[in-house]
Amino acid sequence: MNYHKGRLIDHIHLRVKDLETSKRFYLAVLDALGLMEGYGEGDGYFYADEIYVDVADDKISHVHLAFQARDKDTVHKFYEAAISAGAQDNGKPGPRNYHAGYYGAFVFDPDGNNIEAVWHGPAKRSAESILIERV
Repeated sequence: MNYHKGRLIDHIHLRVKDLETSKRFYLAVLDALGLMEGYGEGDGYFYADEIYVDVADDKISHVHLAFQARDKDTVHKFYEAAISAGAQDNGKPGPRNYHAGYYGAFVFDPDGNNIEAVWHGPAKRSAESILIERV
């Protein structure tokens, strides 16, 4: 069975109560996942590829966000980095019954968002990433 990914979400905007605490958390897990290439920051915000994070004026976000992991070991690295960066456990690394090959780990970030790393099992991708060139 083939799956099409990368067509639905343009970006995710997280609103947090403490930007520096969230930045430490997300830098740790993005580094563990090998996803730091698209990272940047400015005055009062930071981003990584499709995720944009800034301070909430009133209400913080409460979402489930799942990062793609390259393999089972990366799921474990994500979990360990997240817990070390102050996350709360919401499901240790292991197989899930969502579909064959699903292997994930779940944590709550500093604002209570349910953050996951998932590996869907062996697969061949049509491309490592999508390159968008401005015209």
